[in-house]
Amino acid sequence: MYKWLDRHIGKASYALHGGGGDGGRDRIALYFRCPHDASAFAEAFPDLQVADGTVLPGYYSPNAPQGNVVTDDEADMCNLYSQTTAQEAMRRLFTGLEWSDAAGNLEPGSIYPDRLAPIVRHAGNGLELVRARWGMPSPPSVLKTERDPGVTNVRNLASPHWRRWLGPAHRCLVPVTSFAEPKKGGKQWFGPAEAEKPMFFAGIEVRGWQSLRKVKDGPTIDDLYAFLTCPPNAEVGEVHPKAMPVILTDRDEWETWLSAPFEIAAQLQRPLPDGALRLLDAAL
Repeated sequence: MYKWLDRHIGKASYALHGGGGDGGRDRIALYFRCPHDASAFAEAFPDLQVADGTVLPGYYSPNAPQGNVVTDDEADMCNLYSQTTAQEAMRRLFTGLEWSDAAGNLEPGSIYPDRLAPIVRHAGNGLELVRARWGMPSPPSVLKTERDPGVTNVRNLASPHWRRWLGPAHRCLVPVTSFAEPKKGGKQWFGPAEAEKPMFFAGIEVRGWQSLRKVKDGPTIDDLYAFLTCPPNAEVGEVHPKAMPVILTDRDEWETWLSAPFEIAAQLQRPLPDGALRLLDAAL
């Protein structure tokens, strides 16, 4: 490990010190000058584990409370939304592009993790509307058993685990009419400030993935998806200060997310402008 650091990172670009031991395992603290070097190190040594018990794939900072361990609020973040837009209305949003609909008869309503929901993804020379299962594959390091419940929200795009799915071929749009964030005593729904404004989550997807989602079902092969999150705007931040979904509302944004090089598409991982959302008493 030390030889790799000297060879690939350089002695002037990292620092380290011992962190004691735990159950016969050694701990070490490593500091890098840039996130890219940290990601390269994590990819080169995938068997290493974060020593403070963190289980989020988007681990960010050891200065966070309790070592950035998952809290109940984070576990529930962005895990409920509604989709009521008619299929024909979605098709009309993409006029001029080859379009196919393989989603079957979609019933509008609320969507929860590990359920099938519509996404817009690449197909041949055009786009297709299909149904996929909400929850991308989890990093193996966070799984305690063979069962993988899936990851619904993706924040850290520098993680080696997500890098393989960030190219245009794996990007998708997730139709959304309104979404909920947890608050004390229940949940708060959000919708577009402009009535009937079309919205999509910026998503990633993988097809034909085999995993054990539910023990009673045994291993299944599924098309999976999740969507990106980012810091919240003013409306969401009042309720949930940690994050909000990445929401795209204009055709130029949809086309950029689906087709642009990652360096350009990644700039869309930002909150909606303040005032772009309104609080709702219930799902739209």
